[in-house]
Amino acid sequence: MAAAKLDPIDLRILDAIQRDGRITKLALAEKVGLSPTPCWMRLRKLEKAGIVSGYHAAIAMRMIAPVATVLMEVTLASHRQADFDRFERVIRDIPEIVACWSVGGGVDYVLKVMARDIDAYQRLVDSLLEREIGIDRYFTYIVTKTVKEETVLPVADLLPGQA
Repeated sequence: MAAAKLDPIDLRILDAIQRDGRITKLALAEKVGLSPTPCWMRLRKLEKAGIVSGYHAAIAMRMIAPVATVLMEVTLASHRQADFDRFERVIRDIPEIVACWSVGGGVDYVLKVMARDIDAYQRLVDSLLEREIGIDRYFTYIVTKTVKEETVLPVADLLPGQA
């Protein structure tokens, strides 16, 4: 997939809306140095291109209820495309699995699971194993403290020729 061509104004728009998804049209325009209509048109263009994929609120879940955050490595028994597809289809439908990455190296997937407690996590794992979706082995890592979990991506720093 070819990278989108973004100019410095686009990058400022992306930075601003990541930091405040509820920013007004006028405030966004002022922040990026454009008049409101061209700024809004640029934002709509970024949305239509799929570069802005949504707007979300960050929830401090631990302030609502105790929660266990668990990272789980999964290795599948077989590595045919159909096996990966079956596993991924099931994982997408489980709300407690809040992230899943297909990775290279010694394991096939890394999952981020949020459960009420460790017992709830283990029941989830047991149900996955009972469903026979190809899990050969899994390893569990219980998160004891979040040191950093950034939601603002360093867009400008990641683009070639920028910074």
